[in-house]
Amino acid sequence: MSTITVSYDFTLVALSYVISVFGAYTALQLAIGIPAAQGKGMVAWLVGAALAMGGGAIWSMHFIGMLAFEVNMPVAYDPVITLVSAIIAVAVTGIGLFVVGRGEASATKLLMGGVFTGLGVAGMHYTGMAAMIMPAGLSYDPLLFSLSIVIAAVAATVALWLAFNLRGNLQRFGSAFVMGAAVCGMHYTGMAAAILSPNGQGGVQPALGVSTQQLGIYVFGIAGVLLTAILLVGMSRSRQILELD
Repeated sequence: MSTITVSYDFTLVALSYVISVFGAYTALQLAIGIPAAQGKGMVAWLVGAALAMGGGAIWSMHFIGMLAFEVNMPVAYDPVITLVSAIIAVAVTGIGLFVVGRGEASATKLLMGGVFTGLGVAGMHYTGMAAMIMPAGLSYDPLLFSLSIVIAAVAATVALWLAFNLRGNLQRFGSAFVMGAAVCGMHYTGMAAAILSPNGQGGVQPALGVSTQQLGIYVFGIAGVLLTAILLVGMSRSRQILELD
């Protein structure tokens, strides 16, 4: 193979944005409970928000976006590295939410939490890219690679600020669309940075007997169900707290 052609499945691109918006909205709904909660309650709010943001808005978007990336060669994904990328996304998001959401608010904490989370999100993305098994070498355009990291840091900082400064439901809903666009912007900038070079190795077989579009739709459906469950539990808990107050 002398030339590698790249295209995108725009159905999956659209689904990656939708799941990112849904995950961001769910995370914003849960994050408001973090500052005032105590003990196990705080852990529950934090874990829920981290799963929604890191697992839904970021990782699910990332993986569906990876499946949308079409090249004229067989591609499979290392399951262990892919799982590690998901763990990174949830972990760094949870740490960022904890740093910014607990204690007295400050610009320094926001900046530290945002940069740390952004670097973690970028690390998740490029770890996920490293999970690709294909007959080609992978390198990156330095400018676009650097730009993707900057976008990740800025997007994470804005996301953390929004998480603890929005109270109106309409505000959170509108902000979720902005956050979804920022997450997708980072991801597809990172994808644009990728340089694939044929290495002549063969024998790569897809991991599952389904098309990438089918797999992307399955991931979208599973993530959507899980986010819905997290959102409903969070809203129910919020109503219980209001009734007790």
